[in-house]
Amino acid sequence: MYITIEPIQKEEKEILKNLLEKYNYEFSQYDDIDVNNLGLFGYDYLDSYWTEENRYPFFIKVDGKLAGFVLINDHPEIKIETNYSVAEFFVVYKYRKHGVGKYAAKYILNKFKGKWQVKVHPKNKISEHFWRKIIDEYTNGNYEFTENVPTAVCVGGALGHVFVFET
Repeated sequence: MYITIEPIQKEEKEILKNLLEKYNYEFSQYDDIDVNNLGLFGYDYLDSYWTEENRYPFFIKVDGKLAGFVLINDHPEIKIETNYSVAEFFVVYKYRKHGVGKYAAKYILNKFKGKWQVKVHPKNKISEHFWRKIIDEYTNGNYEFTENVPTAVCVGGALGHVFVFET
């Protein structure tokens, strides 16, 4: 299995938009959001990844096939100085539990050195477990984890949990 993390070019935006629909469909079990009148969830910040500074979109590929995406920005959830935040992270179900997510997460953490925040939805225990394992291993246990952060409101209104750490 050959895993690559590739920057998403502006002309590939439609591909990311399609994957975001799958991501949001899966995520709707946690945030209780409905589709719009066109049957789509949409993603308000899609264009921002090519129009604003400090936003970094990446495809995750396995053997040249799309396997997910990672969206990075510099928007902190906890009001402390932060260089980077994981905005969205998605691995297609077929590629889960094969080390793809772990590889992608560590690739991104190695690429962007600095102070990080990662928000997880309080109902998404799988995501929380994944990030706790990755961050604990990456930082040798040197991180902070705060539950129900008032400034980390998730879609749907739940208060997110936030990891803070340095790479």
